[in-house]
Amino acid sequence: MEIRSAAVIGAGVMGSGIAAHIANAGIPVFLLDIVPQEVKDGRGNDRSVVARTAIEKMLKTEPAPFMHKRNARLVTPGNIEDDLEKLAGVDWIVEAVVENPAVKADLYARLDAVRKPGSIVSSNTSTIPLKNLIEGRGDGFARDFMITHFFNPPRYMRLLEVVAGPDTRPEAVEALSRFADVRLGKGVVRCKDRPGFIANRIGTYWIQAAINQAMDLGLTVEEADAVVGRPMGIPKTGVFGLVDLVGLDLMPYVSRSLLNTLPADDPYRAIHREPELFTRMIAEGYTGRKGKGGFYRLNRSGGGRVKEAIDLATGQYRPSEKPSLESVGAAKQGLRALVEHPDRGGTYARRVLVDLLAYAASLVPEIADDVTAVDQAMRLGYNWKFGPFELIDQLGADWLAGALRDEGKPVPALLEKAAGKGFYRTEGGRLEFLTVDGGYAEVVRPEGVLLLSDVKRGSKPIKRNGSAALWDIGDGVACLEFTGKMNALDGDVMALIQKAIGMIGDGTGEWKALVVHNEGDNFSVGVNLGLALFAVNIALWPQVEQSVQEGQETYKALKYAPFPVVAAPSGMALGGGCEILLHCDAVQAHAETYMGLVEVGVGVIPGWGGCKEMLTRATLNRKRPGGPMPPIAQVFETISLAKVAKSADEARDLMFLRPTDGITMNRDRLLADAKAKALELAENYAPPEPATLRLPGPTARAALRMAVDGFRQQGKATDHDVVVSGALAEVLSGGDTDITEEVDEDRLLELERESFMKLVRTRATVARIEHMLTTGKPLRN
Repeated sequence: MEIRSAAVIGAGVMGSGIAAHIANAGIPVFLLDIVPQEVKDGRGNDRSVVARTAIEKMLKTEPAPFMHKRNARLVTPGNIEDDLEKLAGVDWIVEAVVENPAVKADLYARLDAVRKPGSIVSSNTSTIPLKNLIEGRGDGFARDFMITHFFNPPRYMRLLEVVAGPDTRPEAVEALSRFADVRLGKGVVRCKDRPGFIANRIGTYWIQAAINQAMDLGLTVEEADAVVGRPMGIPKTGVFGLVDLVGLDLMPYVSRSLLNTLPADDPYRAIHREPELFTRMIAEGYTGRKGKGGFYRLNRSGGGRVKEAIDLATGQYRPSEKPSLESVGAAKQGLRALVEHPDRGGTYARRVLVDLLAYAASLVPEIADDVTAVDQAMRLGYNWKFGPFELIDQLGADWLAGALRDEGKPVPALLEKAAGKGFYRTEGGRLEFLTVDGGYAEVVRPEGVLLLSDVKRGSKPIKRNGSAALWDIGDGVACLEFTGKMNALDGDVMALIQKAIGMIGDGTGEWKALVVHNEGDNFSVGVNLGLALFAVNIALWPQVEQSVQEGQETYKALKYAPFPVVAAPSGMALGGGCEILLHCDAVQAHAETYMGLVEVGVGVIPGWGGCKEMLTRATLNRKRPGGPMPPIAQVFETISLAKVAKSADEARDLMFLRPTDGITMNRDRLLADAKAKALELAENYAPPEPATLRLPGPTARAALRMAVDGFRQQGKATDHDVVVSGALAEVLSGGDTDITEEVDEDRLLELERESFMKLVRTRATVARIEHMLTTGKPLRN
């Protein structure tokens, strides 16, 4: 079956977010909720006000549930009293109502009376066993029913836990899993019908253990988060920051739900606590970011914004302090260095990890058939860089077993089987995992998934230097990978691009296309600012200009290479990272790609052809308004305001992506999709024809500068904004030309380079670069 329409019952935060993400996939969806009592009493006439208000709220929410505001049109509001019959034709109905079995049972009976045979019904529950949900329902309902547990927010959290019952149709599970994978971009993990499934079963234990040990050892919340955070491959929020994010008031609810269903001997029961401090914080409204604050808060008294943290011993707030623990620094040498460090941070890390990882090992195969499902669930559901069994391999299975024995604690059977070998290994270039019977099995990727990490595991690079590598991904396609910090761009990257062009373009090699891709958190944040600042500070102006020209020539060579180049970005693609995308034949972008030319934030303009490419796209756009000024003004606004698309869909509006560029919802499928696009283009490929433009010159420059002066008078532009915008206007207007003359790409590149060099010599630009490197934020000077 194919899912072409859907409905979500329950317009709360989760339900409305699920509906929004289904709409992001281009699927029409009904969003239904109750008719409020005040409407029933005649104090209103919009019987679908709950759902309608939820949609309106999502259009204003940040981070946005919709990938594009127009997607909201695919969500039809309604109510369960008047509109259930409208669900007779939908293929998938998601129940996301209150976690009350009686309420759900009544809703299921009503849905069963109107839904079409074979339509899928799923619950978003995270606390109620599936067997309890279908109790009293007929065989037909049981065959079509399953649990689909989304994580909040549904657009951004990649995990979808799917639980099927003994009677659920395998083809229904397969159809929904495929839809969630390809269309919703989810990492689908099949779970067993156990309390908390996988991620929340282990995640709740981790949160409780981390909080307990922090309080027992007398750590501050900042110290705890510094340890149980990045050193372990966990987001920098750590544990207390995470609780603030999800809501402190949610934790007792989740805990009690688990306690109601967990086995009597489950270790979570032994560590569960509800400290009086937390109870008081909830009662006083200190529930986290959604309340007055939580373990952290911003004190705005006196007109300031002072970050404060709560003292776990006294319950009083104090100014937040940056923790100073030697163990956190030692963690750069590996996880073992962290847990074996003698300071209290090391002791804390050891206590948390030993108990947590032993707990995870004890749950397989109870909650999942194999360790890969557990690791994937924790990576995608909690944004951990490593799953529990990957963390065990970092510590060593023998080390963990020894630590448990030293503390007089039992060693899980699965951990015993990993003794002397570990949970993962590479055999013949293929990744394998330890099975529950003690053997190894290959990690099999779903059809249509190609990971660069798998390619790298089984081969050596074609070429490599300090900032980039070139890989053979099969079928005559090479892949260029950035490898520097934050995938920043420098001379080594440009050198390898030039080598790749020579190797692929000579027609004698085995390659016929190039994909630009990496698996970092961000595609590229642009130029290496540290190197640039060093050159500027010692006035190496010829070197700076050479770097700019080298980038321009490299990107131009990429654009006109005799083979197709397809970029496959995800995460941030900013500055020079965006400019390389603009020079590719095609872009296959992950849906969560955030693109922008943000150079004005550091006091310069795009210097590697970004201005030239955007101006060309806007001018040659057949749908643009007539006259020479509209495309210039459009590009000027985009670059001068450093606009960043908040999704690949929005990137089309800003012309960073063309209508013909593709969007992939599931990041794991991105490289395969890009490779397929490259092979398609390789058939009878011919490079693009160079474009020439007719630009107004001084008249356009004067008009743009007048607009900027107006913004300065209104206080919306700083003095240096005016200088930077003036340089941008010089480029986009075509310099000293007029509408009767043709301006080619080389002239526009020359204008970019000249304006860039003028700006980089100013003190105000240097100050912006230094501020960005120090704080990560733009300076408004």
